[in-house]
This record gives sequence, C-alpha cells and structure tokens, in this order.
Amino acid sequence: MVTTLSEAYRDHPLHLHHIIPLDFSSLRTIPDSHAWPQSEDGDDDNHGAGSCIPIIDLMDPSAMELIGLACENWGAFQLTNHGIPLSVAEGVEEEAKRLFALPADQKLKALRSAAGATGYGRARISPFFPKHMWHEGFTIMGSPCDDAKKIWHNDCARFCHIMNNYQKQMKALAEKLTHMIFNLLGNISEEQKRWIGSTNLCEAVQLNFYPCCPEPNRAMGLAPHTDTSLLTILHQSQTNGLQIFQEGAGWVPVHPHPGTLFVHTGDILHILSNSWFRCALHRVMVNSMRQRYSAAYFYAPPMDHVVSPLVLDSLPRFRSLTVKEYIGIKAKNLGGALSLISMLNNN
Repeated sequence: MVTTLSEAYRDHPLHLHHIIPLDFSSLRTIPDSHAWPQSEDGDDDNHGAGSCIPIIDLMDPSAMELIGLACENWGAFQLTNHGIPLSVAEGVEEEAKRLFALPADQKLKALRSAAGATGYGRARISPFFPKHMWHEGFTIMGSPCDDAKKIWHNDCARFCHIMNNYQKQMKALAEKLTHMIFNLLGNISEEQKRWIGSTNLCEAVQLNFYPCCPEPNRAMGLAPHTDTSLLTILHQSQTNGLQIFQEGAGWVPVHPHPGTLFVHTGDILHILSNSWFRCALHRVMVNSMRQRYSAAYFYAPPMDHVVSPLVLDSLPRFRSLTVKEYIGIKAKNLGGALSLISMLNNN
C-alpha cells in the first residue's frame, strides 16, 4: 500500500532526459531546448494589479474572513505576522544558494532517479511541455539527509538541520491555516479533520533556483500549472518572477515584501471547497540581471484520505477520490486532472 508522497510518485516514473538540468553557468545564449515563444508580457510589472493580491496579517481579528475572500477571489495571498522567524526563512535561502552554487557534477551526485521523488533535478512538470524550463530544483520529502549527504558527505549537518526545522515550522503554520479554512467551509465533522496534525501527511519542501537568463523573454522559469496540494506556502527571495493568473487581469506579478510568506491554494482545496476556492494557476518568469530563489512547502492530506466536496448546500462538482488516486490522474494529465473528475460532465 502506498503511504507516502515519494512512493506515489514512484508509480509514475519520468524519462531521464526530463530530469537532468542544464549547466546554466556555462551558457551565454538560450539553446533551442529552452527557447519558448517570445513572451509579450513577461516584463510587464503591472504594479497596479499586483498590489491587489491581498496582504493579510495573521494576527488581525478578521484574518479568517480575509483569507476566505483571498482564496475565493485569488486563490492566493501574502501573509504577515505568521510566526515564522525571518532568520528561519533566510537560513533556508542561504542554504539554497550554497547548494545551487556548487559545480554541476557535484549536484548531479544527488540527481533524482526516473522513479524517484527527491533530490536534484528539473521540475516534475517538465514532460508536459515541449520546451524545458530555466530552473534547477531540489526536492525534500521526509529527511533531507539521504540526498544531502550524497553532495556534502560528512558536511551536510547544517543543511539537514535548517531544512528539518523549516519543514517543522511550515507544517505548524499549514495546520493553523487549514483549521481556519475548514472553519470557513463549515459542516466539517471531526472525523473529516482528524488527519490534520498526523505524521503521514503528503508534504514536501521544494528548493528552486532560477539563474540569470541572457534572453528572459524567450525563456520560462516555471511553466503555468496548479499545485496538487491543499496549500502551498512559499518563501521567495526579493526578486520578482512569480505570477498568478487572474481572470480579466491576466498574469499578475507577486511582488515580494520582506518578512511575508506567499500562500496559494491547490487542486485538493479546490475540490474540498466544491470549487468555491480557486486553485491558483501560476508561473515563474526569469530576468537577465538577478538570480531568484524560493522555497515552497507543499501540504496535503495523507495518501489514503478520501477527498470529497465539503460544501453541503449545493450539488458536488467533483467525485470523491483518494489523494493517491488524484496524484495518479494528475501525473498523466497535468492540466486536465480536475476536468476528469468533474461531475458536471456526467449528466
């Protein structure tokens, strides 16, 4: 029986050429493998629209209601007074810089296997797009030490301690946000909430690196997609690049604010809320002058948890299924997974 996220991805292996990143440090031009159609809006700062993405103070007495509105209208918000010390996030960013600055041959010692889910490599969504992304990643599920010691041998203790602490603190924040969101949804039994705080959650930390790019309008840092998770909590360096798609506004930049964390919703929350809450379609653009780093924490119920729409005053828009089953569907249909479980097409 599949019990972990890592084991679930093992059932859906990738081709090895979808895993190995380029050595970006050696490139002066964009190879055809990474040349996307010319972007018309990649450099559009769109400051007015960007400022509309809510910034919510978690200590605000109205925080729960504001989070609900943000999930409904944007599927995303920036969070202040979240309780994660700035030093924790900065420590993770420094470790990410130390990792990705290593020579390519050293990073490749922790290369993710075709059937693996952790370690160094390209974005897992790579096979769904005709071009590759200007990106390197390092995925952690459970202990970071197994992969880190392949790179640093006897010098990985600092990296492991910082990543373990980050994952622990992000989990606590995700639990707090999930309780608030479930209170908004209402009519949720204690049985349906029992998984919160368990030890067999689907959780992961993803370190991302977007190198400087000689032709940023012809490259893509991370292609448009939604996350499978219930919630994704992101620390990003003070460099623009992340964008959220908003109907009527197009691609809206998420301007980093010091000390904030960026939270966005995933497919599982979209299903649970019966499509009341959006699942945030997002992408990452690159630039020619500044590198960009981020650390994403993905949070979802356990593999065997049955995901069902929890809104009882309307007909269910999606069929019930386990987290494992949905991961399997999305592993084969990145952009069409939700439509494949839709009840609206089965009249």
